[in-house]
Formats: sequence, C-alpha cells, structure tokens
Amino acid sequence: MSRYELRFSGAGGQGLITAGIIMAKAASIYEGKQAVQSQSYGPEARGGAAKSEVIISEDAIDYPKVTKCDVLLAMTQKACDKYCADIKAGGVLLVDSNLVSTIPQGAFRTVSLPMLKIAKVDVGRVITANMVALGAMVAISGVVSRENAEEAVVSSFPEPFTAINRKAFNHGFERAREVFAAAIQ
Repeated sequence: MSRYELRFSGAGGQGLITAGIIMAKAASIYEGKQAVQSQSYGPEARGGAAKSEVIISEDAIDYPKVTKCDVLLAMTQKACDKYCADIKAGGVLLVDSNLVSTIPQGAFRTVSLPMLKIAKVDVGRVITANMVALGAMVAISGVVSRENAEEAVVSSFPEPFTAINRKAFNHGFERAREVFAAAIQ
C-alpha cells in the first residue's frame, strides 16, 4: 500500500466527520501508519453537504486531499452523484441502500447496505449509523485491522456510549463483509 484514499460523504449531522477521524486514528495511533484526515461541510449545521477525507499510507503523505477514492461512502443521493466521478478504476462505492436509489455507472464495484436501518433495527439507535458505516468501510477497505479500528471506536467515546458504538461498528463490519464477499465472486 503506497497511498489509500477514503471519502465519507453525505449530509451534516450523519456523523461522517467523526467516522473519518476515527478511521485516521485507527491507522495512525493503533497501526503506526501515516494518516491525514480533512473535512468540509456546508453552512447548515445539519442537513447540508458534508464530507470527511482520510488518506492512509506507509510513506509520508505529501498531499492531504483525496484525488481518486479507493472507497467512497455515499450516505445521500446528492453525495453519490457529486463524488462518484472521483472513484478510481477498480475502487468501491459503498452506499446506504435506503438513501441512495440511483447508482451511476463506472469502473468501480458497488456495495449497498441499509446502514441507517441496521443502526435503527439491529443496534437500536439510529444515531449510530456512522459507526455502522465505519465498520463497513473497514471491512471493505482492509486498510486497517478490525481490532485496531474497534479499539479506536472504543477510545473515541465516553463510557456510557462505548458499547452501543462498538455494537454498531461490528454490525456494519459483518454485514459489509458478507455483501462484499458475494459481490466479488
């Protein structure tokens, strides 16, 4: 791995910036890799466009912005439409199947998971959809280990919230692993 680029995109309030920060933390603190995280969001506190970019490398990172995504997470149709052109050939588009209905054509694979539904039904808290998405990103990318990412999740929340976020992360990881394995066969 020389440079691995991830983008978490969707709407403000979905926790995508937090998910990106935790991914970078897993890579840098728990795996000893080079990592940089950047973020942008619209002027609206909630509901406007939001994205978090994470670059992970074994070598020094000389440019801190995503140029071509290895994995793009799109949690809204608008984000999917806006950023799909940024996926590198052979990359992966990860979408919430209940929030993104139209998948643009491209030289990438698509993994659709009902992340918001998993958070609501399987985990019991819709607010944990970002951790479901993070688990899915870890499973699909393989750029950090499950154990180190889970440790980063646990260390990022105060004690009353660690168990629910760990549960959400693991549900996302398992579901994505199942769907991704089926998609590449």
